[in-house]
Amino acid sequence: MAREWVDRTGEMEVVAEVVTRGSFSAAARALDLTPSAISRTITKLETRLGVRLFVRTTRALALTAEGEAYHRAAQRILRDLDDAERVAADRGSPRGRLRVTATLVHGRLAIVPLLGPFLELYPDIMVDLSLTDTIIDLVEERADVAIRIGPLADSTLMARRLGDSGRSIVASPAYLARHGCPKTPNDLFAHNCIGFNFRRHQIGWPFRIGEEEVELAVTGNVEANNGETVAQCAREGIGIARVGTFHVAEDIAAGRLVSLLDAFNPGDREAFHALFIGGAQMPARVRVFVDYLAERLGKDALIAAPG
Repeated sequence: MAREWVDRTGEMEVVAEVVTRGSFSAAARALDLTPSAISRTITKLETRLGVRLFVRTTRALALTAEGEAYHRAAQRILRDLDDAERVAADRGSPRGRLRVTATLVHGRLAIVPLLGPFLELYPDIMVDLSLTDTIIDLVEERADVAIRIGPLADSTLMARRLGDSGRSIVASPAYLARHGCPKTPNDLFAHNCIGFNFRRHQIGWPFRIGEEEVELAVTGNVEANNGETVAQCAREGIGIARVGTFHVAEDIAAGRLVSLLDAFNPGDREAFHALFIGGAQMPARVRVFVDYLAERLGKDALIAAPG
C-alpha cells in the first residue's frame, strides 16, 4: 500500500504562523489560506501525532506542552531549511525574496526611493518591504534585513552603519505667530514643547551654550511614540518639537516648519544601521542589498551589534 504523502514543512509553517499571529484567521490571512484550511491542517496533524497541540476556546488559543515542544522543533527546522536555500542561492546570481523591515518615515524617505535603481541592478531579487515602527525579531519574523535608528540593543546579529542624522528644533509659522519665537534655549520654558512618550537615554533637550553643554527638561501637553507623529504635531501648530532632521527637512525647505535655535545645536547625531544575520551562510541577496544601502546612504564598517 502506497504511503500517503504529507507536507510536513507546510504543517510546520501553519503552526508557526498560528503561534505568531495568535489565531487561525490571522494565520490564514498571512498564508493566503482560508481559516477552515488552517483548522483542517492542525486537526490532521494532531490526529497523526496522537496529541493535542492547541487548546482552543471561543476566546483563547494556547499551546499545550506537546505543542510547545513541536513549535520549538519546527522553528529550528524551518530556519535550517532557510539556511539551505540561502546556501544554494549564493551559488548563482543574487535572487529570491528579500524581506526588509524599516520604520515608517525612514523607509518612506530613504529606502523606498532606492528600490528602483537596486532592482534594475538585481532584477532576480523580489523585495518584500514592511514599514512599521514596531521593533520586530528578525528570527521569529524570518526577515532578512532590518533598518534601525538609534542605539542598538544587545544582539547576536550583525550591524552595518549606513549613516546618521542630526536633530532639529522646529515649529510652524502659525505657532510662532501666536506665541513668539524663542531666542535662547531658556525661552523654551515659556513654550509648549512636544515630547516622546517612551523612555529615551536623554530625558531633556541638549544645547550648547558657549563652551558648556546643558540639558533642559522642557515640557508640553502632547507626547507621541514616533518622530513622524511629533513632526506632524509641529506642522499642525501644536508646539515646538525636537526630532531627527530627516523627519522635517522637506518641511523646512517648503516653509511649513521653521528651524529654531540653530546656534545652540550641540551637533548630536542619531545613527541608523542595517541589521542582519551574518556568517558564511549569509545569502547573496542580503549582502548586495546591505552593500548597496551602505554605498548610497553612507559609509562605515561591518560591526557586531553593540548594546
